[in-house]
Amino acid sequence: MKIVSMSGSLRENVGKKDAKALRREDKVPCVMYGKGEQKMFSVPQTAFSPVIFTPDACFIEIDLNGTKHMTMLKDIQYHPVTEIVYHADFYELSDDKPIVMSIPVYTTGSSKGVMKGGKLVTKIKRLKVKALPKDMPNKIVLDVTDLDVLQGIKVQEVPTNNFELLDVKSSVVVTVKSTRSSATATEEGGEEAASAAE
Repeated sequence: MKIVSMSGSLRENVGKKDAKALRREDKVPCVMYGKGEQKMFSVPQTAFSPVIFTPDACFIEIDLNGTKHMTMLKDIQYHPVTEIVYHADFYELSDDKPIVMSIPVYTTGSSKGVMKGGKLVTKIKRLKVKALPKDMPNKIVLDVTDLDVLQGIKVQEVPTNNFELLDVKSSVVVTVKSTRSSATATEEGGEEAASAAE
């Protein structure tokens, strides 16, 4: 799993007035929970760029006064007008406690159906994965080489390695849709087969 590092400062005062003062300094009020007492702190606005501008999942290592905490981003709120990060919640990870994350889906290979003119469509762009932190993948890669037109890969067919998928098992993740050109190729293939049989 990709790890993004952040440095934060513990908040001495907690409240709306303090939060407003932090935002004026381009800092984001944050809270961390999951182990022991909640920790209230702030992080520079710019520290969120590697997290929110990437499709990949990641863990976030937060350094608070020299103590490092491995976390995952649990919730993030944006200002309704400026869209800057307004508040963030982090969950501190434990080695023996499973977590659930939304993991992006990628495809690899050249589909047989696409080579016939079909269109590869990713219907589920992120899958819900439950795993221990050490087993959590940062992406799920599906090999579509063998997919023909109108074929797909369902959630239950996605290879898993020490993790569990929580999406509906019968849901289609990727599929090759039929197009005019793929339908023509199929018809021509059928005619050629019939001619050969004659």
